[in-house]
Amino acid sequence: MNEIVIPVQLIEALKKAQRVAILTGAGISAESGIPTFRDQLTGLWAKYRPEELATSKGFQRNPRMVWEWYAARREKVHTVEPNAGHYALAELARKVPELTLATQNVDGLHQRAGSEGVIELHGNINRVKCFDEGLLVDSWNENQGIPPRCPRCGGFLRPDVVWFGEMLPDEVFEKAEYAAKKCDVFFSIGTSGQVEPAASLARIAHGIVITINLEVESLISPYRYNFNGKAGEILPLLVQKL
Repeated sequence: MNEIVIPVQLIEALKKAQRVAILTGAGISAESGIPTFRDQLTGLWAKYRPEELATSKGFQRNPRMVWEWYAARREKVHTVEPNAGHYALAELARKVPELTLATQNVDGLHQRAGSEGVIELHGNINRVKCFDEGLLVDSWNENQGIPPRCPRCGGFLRPDVVWFGEMLPDEVFEKAEYAAKKCDVFFSIGTSGQVEPAASLARIAHGIVITINLEVESLISPYRYNFNGKAGEILPLLVQKL
């Protein structure tokens, strides 16, 4: 592994920063053992594409199959733990005056690591809502079949996540957008930068932009810092230097 070098000027900029905004993607959760959507499905799901299982049309065609796939994903999430990158971001929030953390991930690992006020751009796999009404549901009758039924209207329940072809809730994205425009330092961590509208946050970010990703070319400039590597290795070192 190449030695990780954190430029002094970047540390000084972070020490002076009043507002820090962060966007995280699948890469940081992959370090905890959660497969990304770009990974090939395995086992019982090897013959499917994620796009077939994560759309409203797919759910309408075969609600039982989609519910069971998400149930399997929830079980996977519950078997893993936050990694050093998650914990470093929670610690960073205690070192800067204002930090806004937005994530494309639906696993809740940031919250488990101690981060507060996380903006969940794509929802949370641990929550359930009514397919017809779009309202969150806390409990339901387990004997009503798969997927279970909404106790209010009788419609099918679905995971509270944003599927392909669905829009992000306006108020959720607006919070992340505002933070990006007002920040002194913006982090893009473990995200391909290709999924819109989240990808636009790095483009509109004010001030210094720091990218941490296994698929980015290393770069150091006055307003742009690219680190090719794992968040779980780079972030703890960066926070330690603060």
